[in-house]
Amino acid sequence: MHHAATHLARALDLRAFVSLPFRGKAPAARVLVLQSILAGNVLIHRFLDDRLFAVHILLVEFWQPSCALPEHDLVFNAIGDADIRQEALAQAERILERTTAPLLNPPSAVRSTTRDGNADRFRLMPGLRTARTARVSRDDLVPDAFAEILLHHNLTLPVLVRAPGFHMGQNCLRLDDAAQLAAALRKLPGEELLLVEHLPTRSPDGWCRKYRVLFLDGQLYPVHLAVSSHWKVHYFSAEMTCNAAHRAEDACFLADMPSILGSAAVATLERMQRALALDYGGVDFGLDGEGRILLFEANANMAVIRPPDEAIWAYRCPAVDRIFDAFHQMLLERKMLRQTSYLAQSATAGDAVAARC
Repeated sequence: MHHAATHLARALDLRAFVSLPFRGKAPAARVLVLQSILAGNVLIHRFLDDRLFAVHILLVEFWQPSCALPEHDLVFNAIGDADIRQEALAQAERILERTTAPLLNPPSAVRSTTRDGNADRFRLMPGLRTARTARVSRDDLVPDAFAEILLHHNLTLPVLVRAPGFHMGQNCLRLDDAAQLAAALRKLPGEELLLVEHLPTRSPDGWCRKYRVLFLDGQLYPVHLAVSSHWKVHYFSAEMTCNAAHRAEDACFLADMPSILGSAAVATLERMQRALALDYGGVDFGLDGEGRILLFEANANMAVIRPPDEAIWAYRCPAVDRIFDAFHQMLLERKMLRQTSYLAQSATAGDAVAARC
């Protein structure tokens, strides 16, 4: 068990299983959620309406082979950050040997979504440009060797340097000059760091755009378009609240994604969705001048947040509602498939017994 997880467990007196209250009247869909006590989990709990789903959370670091799994209809692997949670994913696979319930987001699919792994596997996909990405030991990132390291990995300045496992722009810095390396290393945590090619994302109108599309049960759903004056684009920090034109652009994207991205970009996203093989995942990206996808990240850790209850955000509600409804439908259909399979197996077994008699 990870030492940090052990100490945290002792401090909080946590158990391996946590069962959340169920407030519904109809028979519940029982969902076993596998997650880590540490960072890197998919934020799916906001989807799990307690009037529809009875949720059991299993903290995988504390599971022991002697622990029986709670009764469940399906399993959702919510360990989503492959850059930092490989051990937790391996533990999840051991736990999954104990169940035959339908599984969403298999650890094997999540494991392949590291930033450097995605850069390699999507590098030759038509219609897509990835950022060259190298995982480097902090000990090797000394100023005197920096130029050689960049050359070795076919990188040039400016370059992004980031700590794995962080999102929303945390611990991600741009180096425009090699002299900035020492200060960056003092700010960034971790024994390994990622060096990432800085893709040219600024549009001819001077703005930087970041699109988010969710991959849910084999379908594509637009989540948001953020427009920012800064190269590091995130919806919460972009100029959206104060700029009606940006919100109008976001609204057009949500209402008619193909017309905004173009059919070629949508086809590329569909290829990515099939390659990722995640039941719940997605991609953050930009577009270049030729309409190609500029990949920022693609993984299971794509958050979908309901907009504030303010009039200026009302246009976002239908798109978010569609995603929530699709998520609920996915889980309920998996439950029904299992029930159908169970009844078919029971009927087959009954016929076999009758034949022997």
